[in-house]
Amino acid sequence: MIITADHNYSGLEAWFEGKRKVLLVCDHSIKFLEDFNRKLEEIQTPKVRFSDFQPNPQYKSVVEGVRLFRSENCDAIAAVGGGSAMDVAKCIKLYSNLPGTGEHGRWLNEAVIPNHIPFLAMPTTAGTGSEATRYAVIYYQGVKQSVTSQSLIPETVLLDPDALKTLPLYQRKATMMDALCHAIESYWSVNSTEESKRYGREAIQGVIANMEGYLKNTKEGNAGMMRAAHTAGKAINITQTTAGHAMCYKITSLFKVAHGHGAILCNRILFPWMVENTHKSTDPRGEAYLKKTLEEIGHAMGCRDAWSGAQRLSEIFKSLELEVPAAAKEQYQELKNSVNPVRLKNHPMALDEDTIDALYHHILR
Repeated sequence: MIITADHNYSGLEAWFEGKRKVLLVCDHSIKFLEDFNRKLEEIQTPKVRFSDFQPNPQYKSVVEGVRLFRSENCDAIAAVGGGSAMDVAKCIKLYSNLPGTGEHGRWLNEAVIPNHIPFLAMPTTAGTGSEATRYAVIYYQGVKQSVTSQSLIPETVLLDPDALKTLPLYQRKATMMDALCHAIESYWSVNSTEESKRYGREAIQGVIANMEGYLKNTKEGNAGMMRAAHTAGKAINITQTTAGHAMCYKITSLFKVAHGHGAILCNRILFPWMVENTHKSTDPRGEAYLKKTLEEIGHAMGCRDAWSGAQRLSEIFKSLELEVPAAAKEQYQELKNSVNPVRLKNHPMALDEDTIDALYHHILR
């Protein structure tokens, strides 16, 4: 269920009603939400805040969150923040009813026991779409852990465009590109369905329609971009990401750019390469299907065909004036070796090591 900030957060008040105590998992962005905080003070339901986590959250933070959830006798969770707050809250929910205290990474290997703990998510960025997906990422002993369960999807989402008012311009650009890349990758994924394509098309059109207003920080632009990012999350929840995301992760860590910045760096090169190389299709639905899919992406972007859509994506990237990092020779080798083959399985075209290396040489300077 989606609720909005209209009518003095009436939907939020209804969600809190009847809860014993709510664990409020929030990052620093909550302090900027004046109207939301005022409403929280009015709501009488007891709340306990948990903010003991960092970007790229650690497993130990989730363990501490579960301890607090249990010791405070909470019966519901509300997440307010960006992707890290969402990931932590999701994992607290997932692990809260597992046995033991989670020491030594134990819960990472436990069989999931689905639960129905009420879970509300309020994103304060318009990019990850995490509030719509069954995925979470945490780190244990420096190693990324991908957690997946239907139990991770919040049953209630609060979309408040005012939450985006204080976003810095660079973060606006990066998160917007993350949403657009989610929508595009979901559309060409081998796991796409008619439902995911409907979400993907709506998200692509929503990002493009609201781009100008969002970058100018208008309420209408913020609301439209937040809805587009949420819809892109619903698409990626069905399909998972593809080569664009698989190739961007190491870019973000090597060159210290935001995730969405890395994703658009990759997809602006991948899209035209795919249009020119559909004979390398690995989608079981065939090359003709892939060609049609790429054409449909172009149409969703307001263009006459796939090639024009690919050019439009490149033009959007250029208009944002996002940096193209310069890579040293040894970094290209590191990048090539970093690509997760599992994510490549979702991509509709064959990508061998030489192709990946060549693409990186076009993606970077």
